[in-house]
Amino acid sequence: MLKQLTITNLRNITELIIQPSSGINLILGDNGSGKTTILEAVHLLSLGRSFRTRFLKNAVQFGHQKLQVIARTTRDVPVGLQFDLTQGLQIRLNSQPLKRLSDLASQLPLQLIPANCHQFFEQGPRYRRQLLDWGLFHVEPSFNYQWQSYRKVVQQRNSALRQHKKDQEIQLWDTHLAEYGEQITRLRQQQLELILEKFSIIFPRLCPEFTGVDFALQFKSGWSKEHSLIEVLNTNLERDKKLGYTRSGSHAADWSFNINGADPAEIFSRGQQKLFVLALSMAQAEITLDSAQHTRSILLIDDISSELDQHHQQIILNELAKLPVQSFISSTDYSLVKSLESDKSATVFHVKHGRK
Repeated sequence: MLKQLTITNLRNITELIIQPSSGINLILGDNGSGKTTILEAVHLLSLGRSFRTRFLKNAVQFGHQKLQVIARTTRDVPVGLQFDLTQGLQIRLNSQPLKRLSDLASQLPLQLIPANCHQFFEQGPRYRRQLLDWGLFHVEPSFNYQWQSYRKVVQQRNSALRQHKKDQEIQLWDTHLAEYGEQITRLRQQQLELILEKFSIIFPRLCPEFTGVDFALQFKSGWSKEHSLIEVLNTNLERDKKLGYTRSGSHAADWSFNINGADPAEIFSRGQQKLFVLALSMAQAEITLDSAQHTRSILLIDDISSELDQHHQQIILNELAKLPVQSFISSTDYSLVKSLESDKSATVFHVKHGRK
């Protein structure tokens, strides 16, 4: 978690220093005041990239050469990020140059709920895999190695397919690909069962109209469940040669939770979809804390008022107050302040023209 955050020359924020609380941090302001920029700064510190632009040069305040985001965690570890228009990106962790972005992510486990958080339903399997694998990265020490190894093997096999290598040379990669793929699938299934267990409790509290319904896991490993991955790779070799890439495997997995046997994408309103994604993130945050790492997550919620009425916003704030997460929530609804008056672990920041 963060106990101090300093932002310099990031979009419309020239300089801003805040001391976030360990619980809810409600950031209020009019549109364009800089609320989302504060969330963007936290995201930069955790992942080394922005959720608003692919190119950090677009985030540097007009007329300035560089932006900086500096923070200190509750573990008293200093974290600093600087992007210079000439020198590029530099990140320091514990006063040392960062070698791997995964080291940064492990220090600040972060989940983002963007204003348009319907990506779970609209962006396809890749987004859903990323959401699931985020949790595994933070609770299962071996997962990152398994996934990185798997990706390298797939790249090598795809290269052999594109170069029209002999069958024996292509199949040299199959054993390793199947080994890593099967292990990744096992870990994903275990994680999903844990998520479902907690999600089934959290979601009906966020969305009371779904109290008493049945939740079931729908998981596709990325290949036919009637066969092992090595069998599928052997059977579909000719197909892969024509395609020029490996079609079956963990990189093609997908998942969701059915509601009373129905696909939530087909029955949910936009607001219910947002609550669905929020419940997933809350469930993952609980699992992360329960793991051997005992790490508290950071949850970014951009524009909580979007798609949700005041009643559901109040429910969310009540549930977040019970969870072991540090949350940064942006909103234009000043009436939410009353909802936090009794929460001693909550802090409200008013932002105007990039200043608090």
